Amino acid sequence: MDIPRKPKRKLPPAVIVGAVVTALLLTTLGLSRLRPAAPQVEGSTLLIDEVKRGPLVREVHGSGTLVPENQRHVSAVTAGRVERVLMRAGATVEENTLLVELSNPDVQLEALDSERQFKLAEAELSSIRSSLESAKLSQEAATSSSRTALREAERGLSVAERLAKEGLTSQMDVDRARDQLQEAQERYAAEKRRMEVATEALTAQIDLRKADVERLKAIAHFQRERVASMQVRAGANGVVQELSLEPGQWVQSGQRLARVASPGKLKAVLEIPETQARDVGIGLPAIVDTRDGTVKGLVSRVDPGAQHGTVTVDITLTGELPRGARPDLSVDGTIEIERLKDVVSVGRPASGASETDAHLFKVSPDGHSATRVTVRLGRASFNAVVIVSGLNPGDRVILSDMERFDERDRVRIR
Repeated sequence: MDIPRKPKRKLPPAVIVGAVVTALLLTTLGLSRLRPAAPQVEGSTLLIDEVKRGPLVREVHGSGTLVPENQRHVSAVTAGRVERVLMRAGATVEENTLLVELSNPDVQLEALDSERQFKLAEAELSSIRSSLESAKLSQEAATSSSRTALREAERGLSVAERLAKEGLTSQMDVDRARDQLQEAQERYAAEKRRMEVATEALTAQIDLRKADVERLKAIAHFQRERVASMQVRAGANGVVQELSLEPGQWVQSGQRLARVASPGKLKAVLEIPETQARDVGIGLPAIVDTRDGTVKGLVSRVDPGAQHGTVTVDITLTGELPRGARPDLSVDGTIEIERLKDVVSVGRPASGASETDAHLFKVSPDGHSATRVTVRLGRASFNAVVIVSGLNPGDRVILSDMERFDERDRVRIR
């Protein structure tokens, strides 16, 4: 017997549309709350270090060269052309050893002209001195003549007065003799004053001419020194370290021609990164590696300024140098800042300066992932840094540069 089937109930279209929209909303909400997959990084490319507790020696490291403590730079006093090069680098020289001969016709002509002007000034001085001396002698003669006339007038007045007392002459003769005496006195006083003025003028003109002669003499001496300087000498006993001139080459005034190192002790000149040089001070111990041995030293000078990201530090060597040590030899140096007895430390990370907060990735115990943590860094050495907070002994952290993962809190290590 046939059983009648009941017709299926169909959902209203509005209900179906609402269900679909709700499902899409729930799916979107769920996907938005999912955390993005952690990026992967190759473990073999990472530098990982373990946090330790114990002593730490703070050191800074730099490279540089060995430099003689006493050396002399030989420079050109005047411009000129190289005629002969008599010494080369490596030659042993004395103070007056001739290194290079220069030539410059203009300098020689200037020297000759200055000598000519000096000789002319000397001749003019002699001529003026003779003329003034003659004028002075003439004035002295005039003064002597007026003095004689004065004495004659005094005697004439005395005789006239005596004769007047005896009634042998008139009062007019006495008055005439008195007037002649007064005239003689005034003439003598004028001649004396003229003599003083002539002497002062003579002295002033002679001094002026002498000053001019001395000036021209100094100029001539300077020009002679310029000519002599074209015979370039070592200026010190030692060994020529640099001299690369060739005949025919033109050099400028002030240009360095050679470098002469005096025999004696060497010092190390290191270039310390400016980020590490903050605590470097005079007297700190250092070790200099010449690649043929090591030698101890002390910091003797710290450059007050930084250039090209480094600070120049001089190391006075206190130990005996290896046999292969010589000027301009490349060396490495390590300066000891201080010794810390019991601190928590780790290798110095690629990013993060001393006494700042740094974001490092701490490796999980299984070694398959690393999580970003904020770490407070303390005092640092060139290869290690003190951990103030954020890590504990036994933790392992990535020291490599992880800047490309700045936006991620977790990475996977494969």
